[in-house]
Amino acid sequence: MKPATLWPDHLLPEDRVPPPWPGRAVRLDGSVTYVRDTPATAVGAEPALYVHGLGGSSQNWTDLAGLLADRLDGQAIDLPGFGRSEPGRRYTVPAFADLVVRWIEHSGRGPVHLFGNSLGGAVVVQVAGLRPDLVRTLTLISPALPFLDFRRSLQGRLLPVLAIPGGERLVAWRLTQLAPEVMAQQVLEACVADLSRICAQRRAEALEEIRVRYEAEHYAAAYVRTFRGLVSSFLRAYLPGSGSLWRLARAVRAPTLVVGGRQDRLVDVRVAPQTARAIPDSRLLMLDGVGHVAQLEVPRLVARAVVGLLAETEETARRPDLAG
Repeated sequence: MKPATLWPDHLLPEDRVPPPWPGRAVRLDGSVTYVRDTPATAVGAEPALYVHGLGGSSQNWTDLAGLLADRLDGQAIDLPGFGRSEPGRRYTVPAFADLVVRWIEHSGRGPVHLFGNSLGGAVVVQVAGLRPDLVRTLTLISPALPFLDFRRSLQGRLLPVLAIPGGERLVAWRLTQLAPEVMAQQVLEACVADLSRICAQRRAEALEEIRVRYEAEHYAAAYVRTFRGLVSSFLRAYLPGSGSLWRLARAVRAPTLVVGGRQDRLVDVRVAPQTARAIPDSRLLMLDGVGHVAQLEVPRLVARAVVGLLAETEETARRPDLAG
């Protein structure tokens, strides 16, 4: 593990606030996966794939994907049951990882620069650990790798719901009790340390995403079942067997950037450094005053670290003597 390298800020594209990138519904293995494309703005850009977290969507990557478009030809997917994708049959980390693998194979764009936030971080670690042939580099933002002290997460309050038969119905009922504007504000407060960094356009888009969730009958079940699957993966990580996410992290061979926010309220802040220590070829960036979704809160800073990773790996490819 070593510190992340930050690319000079003035070499990034100028700041702007793009709308969500255009999306399309793709039928994959019998169900619809929604994909947003961030077209490359330069010749020679390499393929990238972005995977959101629990309760998120492909829109979580709008700003970061735009800042990287001169180097990366981006795609962001909605996981099954989230965003505008159809519900899935299973809501586990391995099932989501299988979907990501299938998408990379289906699109014919691999190997890709693979990004994951929160739950998406756990998913892409599994992909990189099991299918290194599909991954050029790995970027993890507040990855939801296993931790057992749920007092360190606001989502720990959901644990009792997992023990209730039909807990999805309780969550669905709770959604009906809150106005979308209130829910959108609560989501932002949970994920972002400094709300002044979120512009009016992004707040309006977050509200629209909440309204989409309210209209999707499957959303509550998808959320609860995914949370249940994530907790199960946490418990398995500390038991013997090949399914441990920490064992998979140690198997990752792709050059990796790990970003953590010191004010993260959803994932134990100790997880990002632990992840960087586990992955052999890793760089760590810990951000003061930043929460759970650094790619939304400080996208320019995250982009500088990503380009630093890309530049370093390009230099190593040109000069193999620099490896290690």
